[in-house]
Amino acid sequence: MSDELDQLCINTIRFLSVDAVQKANSGHPGLPLDAAPMAYALWTQVLKYNPRNPHWVDRDRFVLSAGHGSALLYSLLHLTGYELSLDDIKQFRQWGSKTPGHPERGHTPGVETTTGPLGQGFANAVGMAIAEAQLAARYNRPDHAVIDHHTFAIASDGDLMEGVASEAASLAGHLRLGKLTCLYDDNRVTLAAGTDITFSENVARRFEAYGWHTVSVADGNDLAAIDATLRAARAETARPSLILVRTHIGYGSPKKHDSFEAHGSPLGVDEVHLTKQNLGWPTEPAFLIPEPALAHFHEALTRGARDEAAWDERMTAYAQAYPDVAEELQRSLCGELPSGWDVDIPVFPADTKGIATRVASGKVMNAIVPRVPALSGGSADLDPSTYTALKGLGDFNPPAGKDLDTQGSSGGGWSYAGRNLHFGVREHAMGAIVNGMAVHGGFIPYGATFLIFSDYMRPPIRLAALMGLHVVHVFTHDSIALGEDGPTHQPVEQLAALRAIPNLTVIRPGDANETAVAWRVALETRDRPVVLVLSRQNLPTLDRSRYAPAEGLRRGAYVLLDPPGGKLELILIASGSEVGLIVAAAERLRAQGIAVRCVSMPSWDLFEALPQAERDVVLPPSVSARLVVELGVPQGWDRYIGARGDMLGVERFGASAPSEILLREYGFTVDNVCARAQTLLAR
Repeated sequence: MSDELDQLCINTIRFLSVDAVQKANSGHPGLPLDAAPMAYALWTQVLKYNPRNPHWVDRDRFVLSAGHGSALLYSLLHLTGYELSLDDIKQFRQWGSKTPGHPERGHTPGVETTTGPLGQGFANAVGMAIAEAQLAARYNRPDHAVIDHHTFAIASDGDLMEGVASEAASLAGHLRLGKLTCLYDDNRVTLAAGTDITFSENVARRFEAYGWHTVSVADGNDLAAIDATLRAARAETARPSLILVRTHIGYGSPKKHDSFEAHGSPLGVDEVHLTKQNLGWPTEPAFLIPEPALAHFHEALTRGARDEAAWDERMTAYAQAYPDVAEELQRSLCGELPSGWDVDIPVFPADTKGIATRVASGKVMNAIVPRVPALSGGSADLDPSTYTALKGLGDFNPPAGKDLDTQGSSGGGWSYAGRNLHFGVREHAMGAIVNGMAVHGGFIPYGATFLIFSDYMRPPIRLAALMGLHVVHVFTHDSIALGEDGPTHQPVEQLAALRAIPNLTVIRPGDANETAVAWRVALETRDRPVVLVLSRQNLPTLDRSRYAPAEGLRRGAYVLLDPPGGKLELILIASGSEVGLIVAAAERLRAQGIAVRCVSMPSWDLFEALPQAERDVVLPPSVSARLVVELGVPQGWDRYIGARGDMLGVERFGASAPSEILLREYGFTVDNVCARAQTLLAR
């Protein structure tokens, strides 16, 4: 391979990207111009992939964390032979195209994860590296390394400014994730200005302090230096690697070289012309792909087919030597639940005292996890409070030989095979890391914290919903009823905020048996993330011989109990901890001769998925006297309350006091529910 061919290929990437941005009159040409050499070196010399099978299990993962530079990724995908045509490149950022403004998983072949919100892709890459390390530790056998790949990312200045990247980098360094490499596009420019006005830290020293291996490339066009550092990073097994590549945004543009103007706007017709001239590229035609460059890029097809075929042979030998383990691995990679996975889920006996749904959830999880090897995750330093530790299954942490004590906290020691992840007080990174595990494959990952801290996690939760990832979020301490910790820790608006996210299933179970069904739904729901919202305080476990079965949760809302005789005057509706409250209030109202129905509504999303006729059975349009009771803001409940209905909610912040006092002061008592119902009926 000659220097001339290298330069031809690099400029092909550059100008395919620039022409796409210019034709769309929208996009980010600066990063493709400066990062093309490092991307070229990675994709032609180091990265293991097969363009004909973007889902090959043992491929290396590549994440463009700097998702605004999507034209760079699309150019690489087209040139190396993925199912992305030149016409797709020409339709960059247009309606219905495969080349949206930022990379979207599931939309474009070869895109591993949806990026664009800066820092998220970097943290996703950490999750992918965790996934590879855990699967390799659990399933590889001597002479049978069927899981053996690396994770690479390209990150920008903006990525490394974001807090989520710092959180994830800190954890990655602690975990000694030696198969993770990040190429830092150090062009020292962001959208609004040069980084000298906001970002003057020594990035290399910061990452060294995190426990990363760092190396610098002084000239982003020095292919030999980039290649050498990539190979050194691949050889470094004890630490993740950061390669700091000094680049110049808008490289080659006479007017916009090193200027923030090259970041987020097309160069302009004249400047495209001048840039092509400056770099010795024909000014016409646009979207030029020289045949020698295309032939060289297409070597990836032969290389990828060869590598996957060799892996197929290894996998066949592995399956012959370890058939049961191979079957388990394959099932997890396909996202399938094993037969009988839920047979050990407990049925909770009726109990007026009951248990907290967080406690019930912990019991259900530990009943499930021996039969569902894909279930793995942890909390943001809150296992004792969220009840999400997987007992006896070990802690994911550097194993013996990585200079750390190997005594774990979950009864199984420390190793990469441990299924308990400890994220530390890093909620934002936790959300993005479990997304990375999900997109990698082989896992149903979960993360846990208090509901109030879902605010820290909103960006990755939204991205999980956008990608349709099978992720479970366990949020406990779900209301002001958590008590003395006070308003800083008492969620009020968080339920409404989560319910507002499209393609996210939010479930707030009302007792222990609803919690068990909620976990069934969470594991069976493969096309979207699921949020479980759980109580700190004990809730009565309903007597299901008297009330409808908890399986009604699957419908989102169901009738717990109807009055005798068929007459119906009033509907009481609640979710979560307030279900027990409306049941108690209904008893008193019935004693007063009022025909009242109790409806448990743990999930709007599941309920809205029902046909209207089935929803009308639960909430008959003819019964307009409806009272909703929920420890949260009323926002959104109007769709179920109707014109004559009412809601007992929380419209101000909480306070520090014992939970029973708070509930009384905020009106969540049987007396107040009955009084509100009487007022409603008197209208």
